Amino acid sequence: MSLRTILSGTGVALITPFKNDSTIDFDSLENLINSVLNGGVEYLVSLGTTGETSTLSKTERLEVLEFTFKVVNNKVPVVVGIGGNDTRNLVKELESFPLGKATAVLSASPYYNKPSQDGLFLHYKTLAEASPVPLLLYNVPGRTGRNISAFTTIKLANEVPNIAGIKEASDDLNQFMQIVRDRPEHFLVVSGDDALILPQIACGADGVISVAANSFPFKFSSMIRLCLAGKFQEARAIHYELLKGYDLLFEENNPAGVKAFLHSIGNVENVLRLPLCPVSESLNSRINEYLKTLKGDL
Repeated sequence: MSLRTILSGTGVALITPFKNDSTIDFDSLENLINSVLNGGVEYLVSLGTTGETSTLSKTERLEVLEFTFKVVNNKVPVVVGIGGNDTRNLVKELESFPLGKATAVLSASPYYNKPSQDGLFLHYKTLAEASPVPLLLYNVPGRTGRNISAFTTIKLANEVPNIAGIKEASDDLNQFMQIVRDRPEHFLVVSGDDALILPQIACGADGVISVAANSFPFKFSSMIRLCLAGKFQEARAIHYELLKGYDLLFEENNPAGVKAFLHSIGNVENVLRLPLCPVSESLNSRINEYLKTLKGDL
């Protein structure tokens, strides 16, 4: 079965909850996983950038991954985040991480190095050849400092067999449409932009890997399913109800915004690891006021 079928719909980029002493709060992680599963999401992403993975030790990452597999218990697919700016080290991680229960690996493009498009192609080709499961590109130039062009994405899709899709988060709708138009039939295209996903599905996207679905799993995944069914009028009602929420989520920092939402809902402690810190009192107050406006299940 193609990943376009397996990973259609809403994936959730899980946060990593911390206790007040900054250690991992596995009880809250279990509650969060169950919350988003009960909310109807189609799959989970463990150890993504939203999970503050850059501040986790390798031991902690392994613990989070094994715990996530255990709690999910094969109910939905799990995608594992393994990315960075040292290709050789990533190859070692792909060869050593317990990926037997993983559906795919999501690999954020190298940050800071600013490789050329040829460098990006060779980086991902090398990772794909080392990965025991299909590899998904993750293009997020606002964080990495370098865009994966549509040309490079399509070249990878056509020339590297184990590259199965992309999480495209460039905020460039024209680039997104070029990828959807030119991709091979098997190639999964999901969004990384919660606020843009409705028009992107109208343009042919297969779904989204979402931050917002940590906070609003039922509303958000329902909207995505309506979009994929072509019921855009019904989907728009939910989209515009959540639109202000998207702005609040990302106003100061991700995942500081989503952790503030989840703390207000009562799911996690509002704790991040430096250099990230909780949102300002002003933003936190506006998040609390916005949550009061939402009706029905989140």
